[in-house]
Amino acid sequence: MNDDTVETVSTEQSTGSEERTVVVAEDESLIRMDIIETLKDNGFSVVGEAADGEKAVELARELEPDLVVMDVKMPLLDGISAAEILSNEKICPVVLLTAFSQRELVERATEAGALAYVVKPFGPNDLIPAIEIALSRYQQLAALEDEVADLADRLETRKVLDRAKGILNDTMGLTEPEAFRWIQKASMDRRLTMREVAQTVVDQLAETAAEKAAEHTDD
Repeated sequence: MNDDTVETVSTEQSTGSEERTVVVAEDESLIRMDIIETLKDNGFSVVGEAADGEKAVELARELEPDLVVMDVKMPLLDGISAAEILSNEKICPVVLLTAFSQRELVERATEAGALAYVVKPFGPNDLIPAIEIALSRYQQLAALEDEVADLADRLETRKVLDRAKGILNDTMGLTEPEAFRWIQKASMDRRLTMREVAQTVVDQLAETAAEKAAEHTDD
């Protein structure tokens, strides 16, 4: 496929659970092909390909995929700028690919709305977990928006939730998605907001988490 073109790939619905759809944007065709193969091998459906940032945004708007995997350095529109557009329009989460891991770049990517990033060179064991993290965080942010309308309150709620998730990881061994689902279920069961549940976790379990951390330090 010529790098100056964009190909929209037709997909078939899988029997049973529906495949998660992805648009891949990478200007180097060999890397793009490797990413697509990795995604297909792990049960994702690649619905579109792009060789520059502008076409990636165009495809995402048209196809509304579950995720966009996108290189940072691309022609016409760089990946961070494209990620910011997709984030502002609330189209889908973005995983950014980069050859660099400098703090400034990571901060720019986070501010632009990218929910995960992978440093080149990478393999399936790097890419797939980053994708799962991005998808999980996107669902969490959507749930927060449903619960908290005010942006400032949403940011404060997110801080408390992040701290509570960390404590649940330390005390109960829950992964980030499991900790969020635990908080979400407790919220529904007790008819409390997620922020109230998270604050209770922080208030009641922070000391336990600190004691466990101290034990590990002593060991």
